[in-house]
Amino acid sequence: MPQIDFQEIMDYLSSTNERRTWPLWQEDDCLAFIARGREYRSEFHLNPSFEMQYSLKGTLDLHWRDADNKVHISHVPEGNCLYQPPLVPHSPRFGPDAFQLVIERKRRPGEIDRFHWFCPKCDNFLHEEQFVVADYGADPVSRAYDRFWSNMDARTCKKCGTVMPDK
Repeated sequence: MPQIDFQEIMDYLSSTNERRTWPLWQEDDCLAFIARGREYRSEFHLNPSFEMQYSLKGTLDLHWRDADNKVHISHVPEGNCLYQPPLVPHSPRFGPDAFQLVIERKRRPGEIDRFHWFCPKCDNFLHEEQFVVADYGADPVSRAYDRFWSNMDARTCKKCGTVMPDK
């Protein structure tokens, strides 16, 4: 049974701009990773699995949408944990020096993760990216962002004309 040194992983992630996540394990029923800084996040992720988020260092502000599409923010201070049910549109945001331990169920065959962006001015739906997440080490969040940021049409609101600012 592997023993994990959280501080060693946080130190490594702090020392490089190449990686923001470190997978700890990926088993059939459970995967876990450490994430550093999500200050740039603007999308809402719809995950087919539950998520448990533990604030290792710093505070997490979890922006999420209810069934009426209203945005709420749950503050999760260092040392606290948040459980999130499947398919809740959520956007975890925390500073570049903050770290989260995330535990969730590994995706089952055919399950799709979706990433939604909304206009920063009028909250109109802008764009969706979809991914089949077979390996979290492939960093699907970064792939979704790369495709979104490189698509000016996706970043432009069809309702009010606002362009989502670049990251």
